[in-house]
Amino acid sequence: MGAGHAHRLYRHGHSPVHGLPPHTKLAAAFLFVVVVVSTPREAMWAFAAYAVLLASVAYHARVPAGFLLRRLLIEVPFVAFAVLMPFVAEGERVHVLGLSLSVNGLWGAWNVLAKGTLGVAASVLLAATTELRELLLGLQRLKLPPLLVQIASFMIRYGDVITDEMRRMRIARESRGFEAKGVRHWGVLAKSAGALFIRSYERGERVHLAMVSRGYAGSMPVIDEVTASGAQWRHALALPCAALVVCLLGWFL
Repeated sequence: MGAGHAHRLYRHGHSPVHGLPPHTKLAAAFLFVVVVVSTPREAMWAFAAYAVLLASVAYHARVPAGFLLRRLLIEVPFVAFAVLMPFVAEGERVHVLGLSLSVNGLWGAWNVLAKGTLGVAASVLLAATTELRELLLGLQRLKLPPLLVQIASFMIRYGDVITDEMRRMRIARESRGFEAKGVRHWGVLAKSAGALFIRSYERGERVHLAMVSRGYAGSMPVIDEVTASGAQWRHALALPCAALVVCLLGWFL
């Protein structure tokens, strides 16, 4: 139950957030996102408060703002989708700088941007303070179905192996003078993708047979039992609890 290396999102440190058990951080991040999604979109001040809460967590985790902002670039496709919403949505329209924009589209774009950005930021902070192996142990501790935990474990473990296989195939093509320049080369790329799938499938069969020969019976052994004290749970749940107070104020004010 482990990955042999740290992932790119992880930032090594010894902060109080790093020291929390992984399942407490997973629960806190999940509950925080649920609260954010449940907040009415009209309560703009509430989303600013959520951002302050996340900034506080990043400060205590010693995660630099630049590190966090660079990782937030992953949501660029969602930003592009949100930008288009005011132009394509129907309903009442307003004119801004000579552009006819939908009121519902503007609210929808704000809803996607605010909640999506906060959700991604919470996920990035979780990944920055928790190693992949610890995340898997945390999921196991939270009683996620063992099969899903095993699939995630193998995906993490062999992701780099498959990526390296793709790199070798690309080098082999280029060493033979191949360059993908247009539609007429898609056939070669499709055959490469098929070959990669077959190799990955065969590797999976060999790994499965090797595991069965060593006594695998459908479940992985638990090497490390992760526990959390009441104080650690209180520290971890401080974020979603504070967010819940903000959310309730957003509904009733």
